Amino acid sequence: MISRIVSNDRCLQILEYNKIIELWADQASTHQGREQILNWHPASEPVEIERALDETAEAVQVIRLYTEFTLGGVYDLREILKRVKVGALLNSEEFLAVLSTIQAARKNQTFLLSLEIDSPILKNMGSELQPLMKLEKDFEKLLDEHGEISDQASPELARIRRETRSLQSSIRNKLDGILKSSEYQKYFQEALVSVRGNRYVIPVKQEYRYQFPGLVHDQSASGHTVFIEPMALVEINNDLAQLQAAERNEVERLVRILTGMIAQDSEFIARNLAILVELDLIFSKAWFSQRIRGERPQVASDGQLRLVEARHPLIPDSQIVPITLEMAKGCEAIVITGPNTGGKTVALKTVGLLVAMHQSGLFVPAAPESRIPLFKGIFSDIGDEQSLEQSLSTFSGHMKQIIEIMDRLSGKGDLVLLDELGAGTDPEEGTALAIAILEKLLSEKARVLLTSHYGELKAYAFGHPNMENASMEFDLQSLKPTYRLISGLPGESNALAIGKRLGLPEEIVQAAASRVREETQE
Repeated sequence: MISRIVSNDRCLQILEYNKIIELWADQASTHQGREQILNWHPASEPVEIERALDETAEAVQVIRLYTEFTLGGVYDLREILKRVKVGALLNSEEFLAVLSTIQAARKNQTFLLSLEIDSPILKNMGSELQPLMKLEKDFEKLLDEHGEISDQASPELARIRRETRSLQSSIRNKLDGILKSSEYQKYFQEALVSVRGNRYVIPVKQEYRYQFPGLVHDQSASGHTVFIEPMALVEINNDLAQLQAAERNEVERLVRILTGMIAQDSEFIARNLAILVELDLIFSKAWFSQRIRGERPQVASDGQLRLVEARHPLIPDSQIVPITLEMAKGCEAIVITGPNTGGKTVALKTVGLLVAMHQSGLFVPAAPESRIPLFKGIFSDIGDEQSLEQSLSTFSGHMKQIIEIMDRLSGKGDLVLLDELGAGTDPEEGTALAIAILEKLLSEKARVLLTSHYGELKAYAFGHPNMENASMEFDLQSLKPTYRLISGLPGESNALAIGKRLGLPEEIVQAAASRVREETQE
């Protein structure tokens, strides 16, 4: 993506967007695709985001209908293409990588253009791929299945290798005759043939080295064996060496020709590779979206945020409780309250993470009737920002984050997520500060989701025309949170109810209740 959503320094890390990116990258088929995904960032421009979501939608259709589809055999050719341009010679492994990639371009073009579903983006990308049929045929002519120059690459190479095989057969016959000769058998350490310096030799016992006619090429580490080229093989070995040198020269000539062909078509290969990597990005989005059971939400042009049965993608299905949250048109902030460990923070992270995923072109784990507006920025202050190195208290750490958020707001519709706004200091001052911060954010046209325990903040939201309350449900019978988000109702800390259920004397509960301020009760 070209555009980037604005955020404070640690926002995406706190939302665990990096973990989503890593899981997405695991679906990539190419090294370059994985590289690009790991550097991905949510976009801010509507046209880019809509295009990315359209790509994912088309690819999801394809992998649902064509379950066996894979991109297949695309290699990172960047260094290879650089080297061939300066005349470097490739090895067999590199030739196979180039061949596999140009074959992948041809096969993917055929597949994409034959799709029987509405997929204009993918078909257009397929039409942009350019099969290099001549180069592919030259590869098939010059290379064998292992990427080595084949016998049929040229008449001269075919002749050289034919004569080489004939000479090698003659050498083996002569060696068999020598090894089986009763005259020489006692001289041999073992009745086998070895090769030293591309010359065929026989291991002879040290004490017989002068009795066996031939040239010494090597001896064993112990010194008990010498490796002798029989005199009867010297001339034929010389002829073989000449043929082998001729073969090396002819192979190098053919390698240069093939390398030159690749260099000549390097721009087309690079263009095809770029398209194949882009296809890898698109299909990896689809495979990842399928893995998390993601759906494409509607883009809410009216600003309504509505997540239905939304699930945090990093929490196992066996542990997750889906949430439904709605910021209707005209609602600018929601205050989420409820008991500790009741799921408030997870709710914030779920909303923020799904927004970031949506603006990255990914489907999100929520019902398809969900609606998500496009934000210019995502900002968050979630978790304990205490820093021993900077000697910051928890409160100071939160303030530092909020100041950074204020400095970076775009004023064009940002999403701001604040966990326990105003906490860590005197409750009265904390509440006043929280309301002041909230008012400033709303004046900057931000959409705000915040969690709090402050009763005054719940009352403020209740009386504000553009704010709503929501709460995390708590089961007073089991004394456990249900992690369900209830819209429209403020939550309670439930401290008194929990104390009573656990056996706290009634007079203490009543005494505590009488001390709760009347406006808080109201």
